[in-house]
Amino acid sequence: MDSSSTQQCEDLQAAAGGALRLAEITGSRAYERFTGNQIAKLRQTRAEEFQDTERISLVSSFAASLFLGGYAAIDYSDGSGMNLLDIRTRNWSEICLQASAPHLDQLLGAPLPSTSVLGPVSSYFVHRYGFSESCSVVAFTGDNPASLAGMRLQPGDVAVSLTLTHFLSSRRVTVAVNVCVCVDRLQCFRCFVISSFKNGSLTRERVRNECAGASWELFSAALSDTPLGNHGNIGFYFETMEITPPVIGVHRFDSADCEVSSLSPQVEVRAVVEGQFLSRRLHAERLGYSIIPGTRVLATGGASSNKEILQVLSDVFNAPVYTIDLSDSTCLGSAYRALHGLVAESGASFVDVVKKAPEPRLVATPHPKAKEVYDELLKRYAQLEERVVQKSHS
Repeated sequence: MDSSSTQQCEDLQAAAGGALRLAEITGSRAYERFTGNQIAKLRQTRAEEFQDTERISLVSSFAASLFLGGYAAIDYSDGSGMNLLDIRTRNWSEICLQASAPHLDQLLGAPLPSTSVLGPVSSYFVHRYGFSESCSVVAFTGDNPASLAGMRLQPGDVAVSLTLTHFLSSRRVTVAVNVCVCVDRLQCFRCFVISSFKNGSLTRERVRNECAGASWELFSAALSDTPLGNHGNIGFYFETMEITPPVIGVHRFDSADCEVSSLSPQVEVRAVVEGQFLSRRLHAERLGYSIIPGTRVLATGGASSNKEILQVLSDVFNAPVYTIDLSDSTCLGSAYRALHGLVAESGASFVDVVKKAPEPRLVATPHPKAKEVYDELLKRYAQLEERVVQKSHS
């Protein structure tokens, strides 16, 4: 949610030759929350503390350091979300390092493959907690790469975290200024694409509180009682500055595309859910992804237990929606990755490791009229989004 390093983002993009060129190098344009820009801000605003810095870790590599009893390397996947790693060479980009801070490569250490065994667990954990001396520490990673591992995506699958993050797996590197392309720690694909959005679960909760008496049961009932397409009403709910598109504000439109100040409570509930999923589908299609027969949508996150929300997701994407047994795919993926790290040197693939894992469970299938309704609604949504963007920037 941080937006305090905008100046550093602009400086980095200028040094790289523009937002698209930076995306070609690091997988994404400069984002305020990304580590490289935060480092640059710290160096400029707290120079003395930066001068005293011996090592810079991500949360993931710091946690690994605690178990290792020494500095742990940053893995390729989590390193992809820093605006510092060249996603093709998988080394730190000299252009980005120089634009962020001096001697930064020494402070970060060399990045390593995600399957790397970093060493044995420290003697502290052996003596204090009874860990086996033969216990190995495999490179830790971030929540998004771990969640991807937990969902075990297949080529062409779309994963939607209902918090909301949007994963797309690919065998090709597709760069754009409004997504993050990360090195795939599973090594099943060359990369995976993440579209992150700020106005997700908290926005739904705010609408639930105002329109459904703070009750998820009433919220779900409103979704069930309103028709596909919501009588043509469309809503954009950007309570904080959104990432894609870069807009803030709540905008509601009726079936004639006229902006209105309010909607009925039930219509508002469906508008926020449909609007979020229409946005995810629109921006996925703009990246060249299309829903074809056989495409699966895998849902994760806390709201993945809400069958009415999942039904809307299935209808908007016109594809079956699946969930895994655990709503927390991040923890499950971390466990899979630890096991894979132990056997990767023997040539075992990630697929070999998880082949006996339970298959995702089918939880929703699209309504027969979903394609007709949402293909048309998506066109209107795209046009109205452009109006909202132009209005916000005028």
